[in-house]
Amino acid sequence: MYSHPLRKQSDQEIIRQLRAGVPDALSILFDRYYRLVLSVALRILHDHGEAEDMMQEVFLEIYRDVEKFDPTRGSVKMWILQHAYHRSLNRRRYLKVRGFYDPRQTSLLGAWDSDSSSNDRDGLTQKEWEAVITSGFKMLGEKERKTVELAYFKGLLLKEVADQMREPLPNVRNYYYRGLKKLRSFVNERHPRHMSARNPEVTSDAK
Repeated sequence: MYSHPLRKQSDQEIIRQLRAGVPDALSILFDRYYRLVLSVALRILHDHGEAEDMMQEVFLEIYRDVEKFDPTRGSVKMWILQHAYHRSLNRRRYLKVRGFYDPRQTSLLGAWDSDSSSNDRDGLTQKEWEAVITSGFKMLGEKERKTVELAYFKGLLLKEVADQMREPLPNVRNYYYRGLKKLRSFVNERHPRHMSARNPEVTSDAK
């Protein structure tokens, strides 16, 4: 299989070639880092379509701003990541102002994020904490469980969940908040210090 000779070059050499106007240089850079940029955009925007659009915009910006790259300030990878974060955060603010996000669809499970430390989980290991959450999921109805999985763990908007489940949006909102309330009550019963410290409003905000 044919391999482009640029593929063996370093990131900085690819940048040099991009500055020189070599047409394939941007494609090589894209192939190396598009997954990374997409993952950053998706984590911030929580929408696949918006994340894919943002990924394209980031690489176009890299192309336009290639002369601004300064190797003394960091690697090419970090430079690309900075573009991805800044552009994605700006886009999220833009979408939020225009009502793209459901204002109530926030990270109500924030205390359960996989990147939380063991101290934030009352000393439980990640594996033990996942077991607690898995047990809590067994208490939910089928539609509650599916809604929470799609909306929180897969990052879909509630209106997208409604489309996927072919349910009216008000019903999906009820499944979501009822499911969260059950989960948080389940965890609160087993680890009350953790939930009361991190979520003092636990019994009042999931309606």
